[in-house]
Amino acid sequence: MSAPDLNLLVALDVLLEEGSVAGAADRLRLSPSAMSRTLARLREATGDPLLVRAGRGLVPTPRALELKDRVGPLVGEGQTLLRPSQALDLATVDRTFTMRTSDGFVENFGPRLLARVGAEAPGIRLNFLQKPDKDSAPLREGRIDLETALVDPAMGPELRTQALFRDRLIGVISQAHPLAGKRVSAKNYAAARHVIVSRSGFDGDSMEGKLLPDGVTRCVVSSVGGFATALAVARHSDLVATVPELHTTSLRDGMYSFALPVRAPSFAVSLVWHPRLDSDPVHRWLRACIRAVCNSS
Repeated sequence: MSAPDLNLLVALDVLLEEGSVAGAADRLRLSPSAMSRTLARLREATGDPLLVRAGRGLVPTPRALELKDRVGPLVGEGQTLLRPSQALDLATVDRTFTMRTSDGFVENFGPRLLARVGAEAPGIRLNFLQKPDKDSAPLREGRIDLETALVDPAMGPELRTQALFRDRLIGVISQAHPLAGKRVSAKNYAAARHVIVSRSGFDGDSMEGKLLPDGVTRCVVSSVGGFATALAVARHSDLVATVPELHTTSLRDGMYSFALPVRAPSFAVSLVWHPRLDSDPVHRWLRACIRAVCNSS
């Protein structure tokens, strides 16, 4: 059995409202003969005459009266679905977004982002997840809505990206460290004891190890899984943590930060999302909020 032609719903709605072939033809800008053929198709599809002659006019059958109360709202809903979205009313939005972020992002930007979202769209909830790897499958599969990342060629080419800010590596030590308050030389930096952020425990696998120039060696005595942990260790020890500056602003309160005495490139932290959400007005608004919060630092 072939699928019914849903275009017939519009014709049925008009026919039942007008109660005449001529009136329906005029509204749909069809000829009376074309409208008669459409009525014949509707009769075949429904298995009911729908409109029968009574004197000089047509009257609806019981089946037509039953359909009349249902087809109008159905056609109206279809027309609404196919129109462009109405102006966004943030006060009425009720949605949850999941955002996967690199270490330190939530601690530094999260409170201001939540405050802004809560003030403008109180029905929106933000779930933050720690980013354990560079796998973009959660974005493609719809398990997350956004993530922050250093854009990598290995990312899916279909993903959308937009730079949020540029960051750089800095050194951080406790105020009790012998180097605190001093100009740290390349020799001082290399000779100091370091805590690194690495999933494998090897310096070459750490983020800072990948960005430091070749030939720079450090005395690594500990590795941890994130920048927040590295800073917590450095705060209460004689270890040096090398971390992104903007990502860790709020985490470094009360510590001594210094520019690296070796040349390390700055890097762009970007927002990443799947193209299916590109035109979603609420998602677009949230992206703008994130950019505004990051750029106000």
